Amino acid sequence: MFMENMLFLHGISYPFTSFGFSTKKFFIYALIFVQLLVFSSQHVSGQDGVIVTQADYQALRAFKHELIDLRGVLRSWNDSGYGACSGGWIGIKCVKGQVIAIQLPWKGLGGRISEKIGQLQALRKISLHDNVLAGNVPMAFGFLPNLRGVYLFNNRLSGSIPPTIGNCPVLQTLDLSNNSLTGPIPPSIANSTRLFRVNLSFNSLSGSIPSSLTRSSSLTILALQQNNLSGSIPNSWGGIGNRAYQLQFLTLDHNKLSGTIPVSLSKLGLLQQISLSNNQISGIIPNELGRLTRLQVLDLSSNAINGSFPASISNLSSLVSLNLGSNRLDNQIPKTIDRLQNLSVLNLKNNQFSGQIPATISNISGINQLDLSGNNFTGEIPDSLASLSNLTSFNVSYNNLSGSVPSLLTKKFNKSSFVGNLQLCGYSISTPCSTSPTENPPAPSPEIPKEPHHHKLSTKDIILIAAGILLVILLLLCCILLCCFIKKKAAMKGKTDKSSKQAAAAGGSAEKAISAGSEIESAGEAGGKLVHFDGPFVFTADDLLCATAEIMGKSTYGTAYKATLEDGNQVAVKRLREKTTKGQKEFEAEAAAIGKIRHANLLALRAYYLGPKGEKLLVFDYMPKGSLASFLHARGPETVIDWPTRMNIAMGVTRGLNYLHNQENIVHGNLTSSNILLDEQNNSHIADFGLSRLMTNAANTNVIATAGSLGYNAPELSKTKKTNTKTDVYSLGVIILELLTGKSPGEPMNGMDLPQWVASIVKEEWTNEVFDLELMRDAPAIGDELLNTLKLALHCVDPSPAARPEVQQVLQQLEEIKPEAAAAAAASPGEETAKAPSSTSE
Repeated sequence: MFMENMLFLHGISYPFTSFGFSTKKFFIYALIFVQLLVFSSQHVSGQDGVIVTQADYQALRAFKHELIDLRGVLRSWNDSGYGACSGGWIGIKCVKGQVIAIQLPWKGLGGRISEKIGQLQALRKISLHDNVLAGNVPMAFGFLPNLRGVYLFNNRLSGSIPPTIGNCPVLQTLDLSNNSLTGPIPPSIANSTRLFRVNLSFNSLSGSIPSSLTRSSSLTILALQQNNLSGSIPNSWGGIGNRAYQLQFLTLDHNKLSGTIPVSLSKLGLLQQISLSNNQISGIIPNELGRLTRLQVLDLSSNAINGSFPASISNLSSLVSLNLGSNRLDNQIPKTIDRLQNLSVLNLKNNQFSGQIPATISNISGINQLDLSGNNFTGEIPDSLASLSNLTSFNVSYNNLSGSVPSLLTKKFNKSSFVGNLQLCGYSISTPCSTSPTENPPAPSPEIPKEPHHHKLSTKDIILIAAGILLVILLLLCCILLCCFIKKKAAMKGKTDKSSKQAAAAGGSAEKAISAGSEIESAGEAGGKLVHFDGPFVFTADDLLCATAEIMGKSTYGTAYKATLEDGNQVAVKRLREKTTKGQKEFEAEAAAIGKIRHANLLALRAYYLGPKGEKLLVFDYMPKGSLASFLHARGPETVIDWPTRMNIAMGVTRGLNYLHNQENIVHGNLTSSNILLDEQNNSHIADFGLSRLMTNAANTNVIATAGSLGYNAPELSKTKKTNTKTDVYSLGVIILELLTGKSPGEPMNGMDLPQWVASIVKEEWTNEVFDLELMRDAPAIGDELLNTLKLALHCVDPSPAARPEVQQVLQQLEEIKPEAAAAAAASPGEETAKAPSSTSE
């Protein structure tokens, strides 16, 4: 019966009753044989009876042929085709012998994508992101009627986006971000009625935004930022009729878009984010935007928008971040702004707002960033703003404010938050407030002249006075010469002792590092300025300049020394490179702010020295264990670093970074294991924080480039060159991976950086291969902690900045993974949030 059914399936029917049994059996077998021959010409057998079609097999061979597989990840793609659809070929998924998915992300694949991919008629998903693929996006995508997802982001693709992509009727996701694509965006992209996500950001696309995209009712995410798009933003959003439009995220920032903000955006009732910053948009902010009650982020900064602050903005009850900075907005801020009860960021800097700062802002209890600088605000700073307990960043500089600054604000923020207001007082020692400013000081009462009293000195008196003066001068000169002689002798003795010790240790050879002492000493001459903050000991400028020193390392900021003072105390000194720092006045103001920052996991700035010839030295606590980089990678095989130690270091770094972000509003920008220093108890201390504020823009660009070469930079920094909290979190994630794997991010693994390598291993379900062998010895006891920490680290290094957590979330999750370590840290917070006292100078 089975044989008969097979024949009927092919439209063949024979009257078997007319044959004898043997003839009938022979005929059936013959037909089966012919059928198998035909079938074998169309299919290639695989293992376990799974079959791949001949057309798909040929297409996969052509696809492989045009790839550069330096790591050999496609070795399983054998020429026989066996296993192509049974799991034997890596990255291939099939249904009924036809390929439905090619998934090969993070494989270090180069070359180009073959146009023969158009032969895979059942293909639904192609995922080749985070490779080094070049060439064009295949036009043959348009021949794939079942294609739903295209994930080619983070490659080196060039050329234009093929318009044939519009021939894919069920396309849902198109992500070509972070490539080198040029040309216009094809309007045909929006042909699919199921289009959900389009991400073409971080390319060099030009031309205008197709209006067809504005009428796609299924589109939820449209990301076109960081391109060269021009022209006006279409005013056809939401189309016509009563269809429900799903757009939730619209990011068009960092382009060359002009014209006005389209009123039709107000039709998109599900919008959660609008980012139009860094364009050339003009005109006013439409009142109609007040209808977007689900909007959480509105960023219109760095444009040419004018007019008033629309009162309807106060209707955006879900708004979390409002950034209208660097525009031409004027008039007053509505008093109804306090209706934005979910607001945490309000940035109105560099506009032309006038009038008084609304006291009602203090009713927004959750606000943590408030920037009103660079406007025309008048009157006093409302006392009620001091009640905002969550406020971590505050700036009203360069306005026309007057009166005294509320004392609670002066304790929390430095003078840079208030400068540029000529009639404002009380925010620094140099701007005291008069007790009665309106009263004129009383005139001094005239003194009654007294009769002069004359006394004539004798010759003997004059001789005695002259002799006494001469004797005092001689005594002073002797004291000065004696002090200089003692100091010089002590310094020479220290250098001689140190040289002899190191020469003995090196078999009598001279040590080059000792010459560093003369480098620091040469920086000091009369006229220098030493400014102290709090610290464990006090020293003079001479003590610092005459200290013996050893070079600990060099960076783009300068050279770091271990300096031993005359009394035996040790400090770390960083000599900043010449011509890389800001002017003296700005330098001193920023250094003073950094010198006040105290936290148990931050390396405290204890003093700084300005030499008469422009030398700049920064003095820090000396950390005897050195950097985390040397602790991990320069130790001997006998030194084992257990999991509790590594987790304690990770938590310490995260706490320090959390304090910088949320208490000091400082982005580190150069977080690497080399500037995480360890004390005797292996507690971590972040170094070099805030140094970017002391440096010129060019110097900071060099710092970013250096960090990138070491493997700590977030991928978006290659284009933006601007660090932020999310780039810091990426660097933190790399450091946690470094602790888990024991591998240095600066050493490429099979052409991949550390995050890519870890992700590729995890993708292949060989997760245990990721961890340092020292940790695997205790895997039965700590396995869950290792896996949860790895998952968190990969979350931190997500290629998409928006997908990364905030550092506060990272800290919370680490504490949940290792609660006993969190409890131990809470029991001994150290300098957790202490502020240094006012600086003193010599």
